[in-house]
Amino acid sequence: MPTDPSGRVKLALAQIKPTLGNLSVNLRIHEDYFERAVTGGAELVVFPELSLTGYYLQDLVSDVAIEIGRSPLFDRLLEMSKQADLVVGFVEKGSDFRFFNSAAYLSNGEVVHIHRKLYLPTYGMFDEYRYFSPGDNLRAFETRFGSVGILICEDMWHPSTFFLLANDGAHLILARSAGPGRGVYRGPTFGSVQAWQSIIHSASQSYMIYVTHCNRVGVEDGVSFGGGSEVSDPFGTCLVKGKTLDEDLVFADLDKAEIQRARTLYPLMRDERLDLNMRELDRIYKKRFQL
Repeated sequence: MPTDPSGRVKLALAQIKPTLGNLSVNLRIHEDYFERAVTGGAELVVFPELSLTGYYLQDLVSDVAIEIGRSPLFDRLLEMSKQADLVVGFVEKGSDFRFFNSAAYLSNGEVVHIHRKLYLPTYGMFDEYRYFSPGDNLRAFETRFGSVGILICEDMWHPSTFFLLANDGAHLILARSAGPGRGVYRGPTFGSVQAWQSIIHSASQSYMIYVTHCNRVGVEDGVSFGGGSEVSDPFGTCLVKGKTLDEDLVFADLDKAEIQRARTLYPLMRDERLDLNMRELDRIYKKRFQL
């Protein structure tokens, strides 16, 4: 895939309110936000976790699952991707009839990459392992804007995911969630929104990359989703932030030169010792599982 030599990209985060279980309505929401984003100059449009279906699906999972290559709805999204790249969230039906909480990166009418959520929360208000299978791989992938990685919600709470993607070459990590608004925090935001901000700021600064977090809003089963989508630059600085609780469409201009500047000032990635990590992880793994 040819890479844009400018090293720049205008990105849009679509902080939407999906309708639970209604694929056709949610497709129209995607079309509306995508058109607005492209009109605003976006070259890459990112939607939240399970953006095509809503989150608390439970027994609806099999009804809304999409099989890649056999879905007119997905064909429509591929057609849209000829105008600008986009990332969407959906329930994927695998060839072995397992279901995955997945995200697809679409560009120029093709599926460039699919990420299957690795860590499925099954505690408190979450019950994903009951309905989904976890993914088995985490990969950076090439786009026309350079190397990119995708994470979905709980994946972000495991620092190893950022470490692996950054060391696999990702200069941009697109994190997406259906994150409830929980907890009281100082100022006009939730504790959960503040926690997301801390995670992406820390990751972007630690690895000197761009990290985006696209969260959803709306209410399902009595749970309010917090919004607060954000883009953090390679210095851990917030470039743009979405509204709390309300739908929003926010834009950010990303420049690969900023990654070079950060890594020149702080050559931490250059000095990373993968051999040390591999040896110690092997030792810890054998110790934990008594091998």
